Amino acid sequence: MRLSFFSAKPYDKKSFGLAHAARDPPSPVTITYHDIPLNEDTVSTVRDADAVCAFVNDSLSAHVIETLARQGVKAILLRCAGFNHVDLAAAARHGIMVANVPSYSPEAVAEFAVALIQTLNRNTHRAYNRVREGNFALHGLLGKTLHGKTVGLVGVGKIGLATARIMKGFGCRVLASDPFPSPAFEEYGEYKDLDTLLSESDIVSLHCPLMDNTRHIINGDTIAKMKKGVLLINTSRGGLVDTRAVIKALKTKHIGGVALDVYEAEGSLFYDDHSGEIIHDDVLMRLMTFPNVIVTGHQAFFTEEALEEIAQCTLRNLEEFIKEGTCKNSLTKEPELRSKVPDPVRNV
Repeated sequence: MRLSFFSAKPYDKKSFGLAHAARDPPSPVTITYHDIPLNEDTVSTVRDADAVCAFVNDSLSAHVIETLARQGVKAILLRCAGFNHVDLAAAARHGIMVANVPSYSPEAVAEFAVALIQTLNRNTHRAYNRVREGNFALHGLLGKTLHGKTVGLVGVGKIGLATARIMKGFGCRVLASDPFPSPAFEEYGEYKDLDTLLSESDIVSLHCPLMDNTRHIINGDTIAKMKKGVLLINTSRGGLVDTRAVIKALKTKHIGGVALDVYEAEGSLFYDDHSGEIIHDDVLMRLMTFPNVIVTGHQAFFTEEALEEIAQCTLRNLEEFIKEGTCKNSLTKEPELRSKVPDPVRNV
């Protein structure tokens, strides 16, 4: 089995190399790493591959999938939970299995979300820069005590649940909105409808999948329902947030601060070094001029433990496919049902 691996970074090669070498019995898979992303411009580079491995910002449109099918590809392995960038219907039509990694170290993402909350609230990012310039003044760095504040979680899959557990430990009141309530959350907080959650929360943290009905769930209308001075955190998917609406709310001071680990137009920017280039995304550049905005490069998942879990699960998916023609994490067993209720993504 020959696997073409796209958007490969040094840490991917290391984690997958270690997992591949440790397979017992030895893996029948040969991996070819490509630093480039997989999209309509690069799909022609797939040669003599039985499967491809893609990441969150690779594009697996109907055209890309059709081309892969013509080249004999039988499986698409996603080393991520989300699959909004994959045309599952096209994959099903062409008989290509698509499998994801439905859960990997949810605590990693939850811990990073909490780190963003603390940094944004206490202005530690600004304090760090001040002190390096010899400025030890505290003016402008005033924060709020988290204990007793209300935290609203939009989505409580595994990551949202882990975030709830941490924020409960801080002494916060925790609210959640989710179309699929889980009894596991009730130990840490209470469910509310989205409008109530937005109106009562001092901090709103997004942990839901990107689907048609969640795209721009944070927009001008929903922002208007939020408390004045609310902190908004997104470690899930960039498309959940209407960036222009957020900028407008920052300018009017209705939103008190924003921390984003994801961005709706991140595909051409994130995971690469653009420090020597002019970035032409005027919306992102405007967003980053605000002192009460933190943007990081989709790194919430980025821990040693998570990388190991991703590599192990991805290789297991492929090995199961070799033996059975499918795997338990396949997204194309029941494509019509999956498109309506994409359960695996709820882990994000």
